[in-house]
Amino acid sequence: MSNPYFSSNPVFAEKSKLDRTPGGYPTMPGYTPGANQATAAPQPTYGESTISAEELEHAYQQPAAGPMETGRMTYDDAVMKTGIVVGTIILAAAIHWLVIGPSMALTFGGLLVGLVLGLVNAFKKEPSPALIMGYAIAEGLFLGGISAVFEAQWGGIVLQAVLATSITFLVCLGLYSSGKVRVTAKATRMLMIAMLGYLAFSLVNLVLMLTGVVTDPWGLRGMTIMGIPLGLIIGAFAVLLAAYSLIVDFDSIKRGVERGVPEKYSWAAGFGIAVTLVWLYLEFLRLLAILRND
Repeated sequence: MSNPYFSSNPVFAEKSKLDRTPGGYPTMPGYTPGANQATAAPQPTYGESTISAEELEHAYQQPAAGPMETGRMTYDDAVMKTGIVVGTIILAAAIHWLVIGPSMALTFGGLLVGLVLGLVNAFKKEPSPALIMGYAIAEGLFLGGISAVFEAQWGGIVLQAVLATSITFLVCLGLYSSGKVRVTAKATRMLMIAMLGYLAFSLVNLVLMLTGVVTDPWGLRGMTIMGIPLGLIIGAFAVLLAAYSLIVDFDSIKRGVERGVPEKYSWAAGFGIAVTLVWLYLEFLRLLAILRND
């Protein structure tokens, strides 16, 4: 999967034990994942009259319990938690940039803390709202500082990156909702390979820049191929990766809702979408900067 949390957590994984009963049989409609004999409601013994005909008739006339009543995650839950996490990132970024003022200490501190909390949340089986909100605050502080640096160099670039990220998100959501773009196992494997390749390139580029082997401010991205900056080619490729990652994230959340996972996993959904949006925003920010330099 594109998102470490979605790919490593059996709740959202493409193939999950939650799709089968404890006995190994495929689940049927009405099956509640995680239910066992200790927690399941007691069943009446055949041959014994445990309820009256009137009580049985009354029970049949009641509306079926929905996800809200059974404590399962809904799309509304996922949307709400995503809004809270992304909103916290934006608020923290605005406070750092516009209220406190750009600080290198807060920027790099937010980067390091956000990276650590991001990894902790990504590989944590049970979502922790406190850790997820901690990640959002740290990531917001980092984005506020880095955005201020880019805005000082290229006026208006932050608004352009925000608009590009928002439009891409809405387009991806629309394409996935319409069914015009589907997530397949083959496409997901190709996405994973491409992401690993991009990660390897980014690490090599960072090492070359830190060691002084490459002196261009963009590292290897500053090279040109047939007059086209490599950064534009790599940047466009990264944006496409992040965009398809959003679609894979949507698909993971859809599977979670269909499996009837507990409502607490809506925090994981919000965290997963936020991670991809931050990546997409940073790619647009860098891509636009390279374009403005050209």
